[in-house]
Amino acid sequence: MADTTTRPRPHSTAAPTPGNRPRPTRRPSARPVWAERPSRVGTAAKGFVLAVICLAVLYPMVYILAVSLSAQNDLAGDGLLLWPEHWSLQSYRTILEGGLVTRALVVSILVTVVGTALSMALTVLTAYSLTRTREVPGSRFVLWLVLGTMLFSAGIIPNFLMVKQTGLLNSYWALIIPGAINAFNLVVVRNAFMELPAELLDSARIDGAGEWQILWRIVLPLSKAVLAVVSLFYAVALWSDFFSAMIYLNDTTKWPIQLVLRQYVLEGQSMTQLAPNPNRPLPQPQTLQMAVTVVATLPILIVYPFVQRFFTKGILVGAIKG
Repeated sequence: MADTTTRPRPHSTAAPTPGNRPRPTRRPSARPVWAERPSRVGTAAKGFVLAVICLAVLYPMVYILAVSLSAQNDLAGDGLLLWPEHWSLQSYRTILEGGLVTRALVVSILVTVVGTALSMALTVLTAYSLTRTREVPGSRFVLWLVLGTMLFSAGIIPNFLMVKQTGLLNSYWALIIPGAINAFNLVVVRNAFMELPAELLDSARIDGAGEWQILWRIVLPLSKAVLAVVSLFYAVALWSDFFSAMIYLNDTTKWPIQLVLRQYVLEGQSMTQLAPNPNRPLPQPQTLQMAVTVVATLPILIVYPFVQRFFTKGILVGAIKG
């Protein structure tokens, strides 16, 4: 039986009366507030807020760079210094020829590179094994243990005793091994692996591929974005970490650059150890402090733009599933 309710009604030529007056056409629903096209005032307000944020971020960086490149006489005057009147690299020559900052910079680079590689290897292997809940017995229990570390922490003293008992005290491995696997990064990588289609992995197994081949040739190439982002997380954490070095390293010759920065810039320790020749007059302490700050910040700023394009895709891919 045909449905007569959907047939269009014939157009009536009779004059509308109060009984047969046509109903007004329903207007399309209005857009939500966040989907509406912004007005000129809203666009101007957004631009103003973004300009203020950019100024607040860029001003300290420009000031630090300008002071580190200024001659001594330029710092004698009052006021803001955003462009050096007389350029000078004397502060950079002093800290790089002294040996302390150069050695600390090399230590930081080695710890960051080795630590990031080790952390990524352990994170990828653990995350892939945790996705095979049927094949790997106890993987669900291990996953719950990992999630538990995000809520509860052992504390500083148990961590120090663990490092001491394992013989890692006063060695570079004390900066790498205790934080080799981060629970948040592990969950992000595991979720990214679980979003890969199971049919793709099953077809590879039918063709005779083993788990190592599947991981190396299929899973890792399809997860480049999230792996790049997680690698940046590990690298930034290792590069910025000074607390572990302050606790675990007793030898000052093994200090990373962040601990040197803390001692000579934040705590105001004497800068004479940074000089290559004690008899040579040092530049002003302010220029040396700013030069150390630039040297400690510049490497990670250089790496960041190469990974920034993976940020949105990598985080979304790893965070869609809970």
